[in-house]
Amino acid sequence: MTRLSAERRREAIIHAALAVARRKGLAATTVRDVAAEMGSSSGLIHHYFDSMDEVLAAAFERVAKEDLEQTEAMLADLGDPAAVLAEFLGSYGRVDDDWAFQLWMDAWAEAARRPVLRATSARLNLAWAALLERTIRAGVTSGVFHCTDPGGAAWRILSLVDGLALQVVAHRTTVDRADMLAWATRAAEGELGLSAGSLGNGARRADAATRPR
Repeated sequence: MTRLSAERRREAIIHAALAVARRKGLAATTVRDVAAEMGSSSGLIHHYFDSMDEVLAAAFERVAKEDLEQTEAMLADLGDPAAVLAEFLGSYGRVDDDWAFQLWMDAWAEAARRPVLRATSARLNLAWAALLERTIRAGVTSGVFHCTDPGGAAWRILSLVDGLALQVVAHRTTVDRADMLAWATRAAEGELGLSAGSLGNGARRADAATRPR
């Protein structure tokens, strides 16, 4: 039998942790669960990770980082800042069907109790805000947007759309996708000095979007 390298063994552990987390959620995923998923012992997990918190943080980072990279690639070819922002907001369109966003919710819920997961979540959240801030600054430079605080605007828009998406995913009947996108779009237009409708119809993008965060 070929012996796996340390890197491949860690990858196998992360893969198993994600499989369990998808079924049970991050909070309920244990060392014993991951070991059972792999058909190995708990000792193997502890050999490659100092704690279960590190396993969960690595598993969350794998999904969240891939999601960020895919979104960056999706936006890169659009060029026009208004189109980029509209697509960014539209990317939340099927968030209620998206397991990656459920994982974000789990990470946010667990972050206060798990310092390693908190640090990973904070770092990735900063990366999402930075992506949005770059778009806003590009729009200000080109004269498309009018905003004196791009950093603050990025955080306000991101916080609003994440909060609304949380309502869609967690409660399902409180806020629907169409309202979420329409409200976030109108708020973004207000933040950036745009007239209503400049970023398109958020409700319509709810049905057109194919790449959720």
